[in-house]
Amino acid sequence: MTGCPRVNIECHRTSRSRLVEYGRFDRMADESLFEFLHMEIVSHIFNEQQSSKGEMDNKERAACISLLEAMGFRVGQGLIERLTRDTPSFKDELDIMKFICKDFWTKVFRRQVDNLRTNHQGTYVLQDNKFSLLTQFSGGKQYLDQAPKYLAFSCGVVRGALSNLGLESVVTAEVSIMPSCKFQVVIQKL
Repeated sequence: MTGCPRVNIECHRTSRSRLVEYGRFDRMADESLFEFLHMEIVSHIFNEQQSSKGEMDNKERAACISLLEAMGFRVGQGLIERLTRDTPSFKDELDIMKFICKDFWTKVFRRQVDNLRTNHQGTYVLQDNKFSLLTQFSGGKQYLDQAPKYLAFSCGVVRGALSNLGLESVVTAEVSIMPSCKFQVVIQKL
């Protein structure tokens, strides 16, 4: 009789640890699926534009980046609505940027921003040393010319989130070594 409860407890522990492992697997699968979807969207938009002509010129490349940024803008608007539903209102611009760097960035990119800098005049630099959408590329400078098209969506996500929080902005990204990335946010004063 004493063996049965012990077996049940062990089964319960095993089931629980499997659930934890499955939860981790689901999270990893979600992350991988998002990264793959992002890469495929970028590839599709650029390939579709390129197939109609041979080589892309700067105007066509800018149109593709603009489309990706607009897609990200809408996603950012929707995400920030959900994330701030139960959040008290923000005191000021810096408070909003701190929320973006900690809570929003963690939900969207699975980690906090490594560094936030400001000149206290509406310009913010967000440093992410292991930006999730660039980690699939090799480190170093080999793919630097490809980085802007993979960052346009993310710039739009940040701009859309800030827009829904009442801050119109211009968001640009800069990469000097993969997968490190700096996002510059310039708040537009109305």
